[in-house]
Amino acid sequence: MKLQQVLSYIRRAVDDYHMIEENDKIAIGISGGKDSLTLLYGLHGLKRFYPKKFEIHAVTVDLGFDNLNLDKIKEICKELEIEYTIVKTDIADVIFNQRMETNPCSLCAKMRKGALNDAIKATGCNKVAYAHHKDDVIETMLMSLIYEGRFHTFSPVTYLDRMDLTVIRPLMYMNEADVIGFINKYEVPVVKSPCPADGHTKREYIKNLLKTINQENPGVKERMFTAIQNGLKPYELL
Repeated sequence: MKLQQVLSYIRRAVDDYHMIEENDKIAIGISGGKDSLTLLYGLHGLKRFYPKKFEIHAVTVDLGFDNLNLDKIKEICKELEIEYTIVKTDIADVIFNQRMETNPCSLCAKMRKGALNDAIKATGCNKVAYAHHKDDVIETMLMSLIYEGRFHTFSPVTYLDRMDLTVIRPLMYMNEADVIGFINKYEVPVVKSPCPADGHTKREYIKNLLKTINQENPGVKERMFTAIQNGLKPYELL
C-alpha cells in the first residue's frame, strides 16, 4: 500500500470525526510496532497539506524490558524531524516479577496509559493519537461481547476530562492488511515487542477467530464494522 492511500484513509477518519483542530499538538504513542509506525508516517504526511495546522510529538513508554532497542525509532524521528520522548518505567518488573500476573495485559495497559498520559501532558500536547485500525475495533467488540456480555469498542474521539486530554484514532478505517502492506512496501523497520505475553493473549485468540469467521463467510468483517457504525448514534460511533 502506498503512502498516498494511507493518507486517504487517515484524512477521511480525521474529517469524519473532526479529530484535528487548528494548532493542535498531537502526541503519537509509539510502541515500535507496525501500527504505530504507520500512524507516525501517516500523520507526518498529513501535516504537510492539511488545512488546519498541527504539530506532532512521538512518545514511547519503555516498560523496562532489557531487550528493547529503540535506536531505529530514534533514527526515523530524526529523519522526519519529529520530537521524540522516551518514558522510562519499571512496569515490566512490577507485573512479571513483583505481582507475577497470570493475565498481565489489562494491568499493563492501565499502567502504560497512565505513564503515557502523564508524559504527554508534560510535553504540552492536548491530544494523543492511538494506532487502532479497523481490525482492532472489530476484535475489541468481539472481546467485549464474548468475555463481558456487552456491546462496546473504541471511540474515534474520546475526551479524558481528568487529564484534559483528547484521544483520537486516525487509523480506524484501515484494515490490518493495509498496514502490513504499507510497512512491507516501504521496508519500515518494526521493533518486535519484548513482552513474554505477546502472541499469547485473549486478543490474539479473537484475532484468529475473526480471521476464521471471515474466511468461512467472506465479507463478514466489513459487515461487522458497518453494524458497529449503524448501531450507535452519530459522534458516539465505536
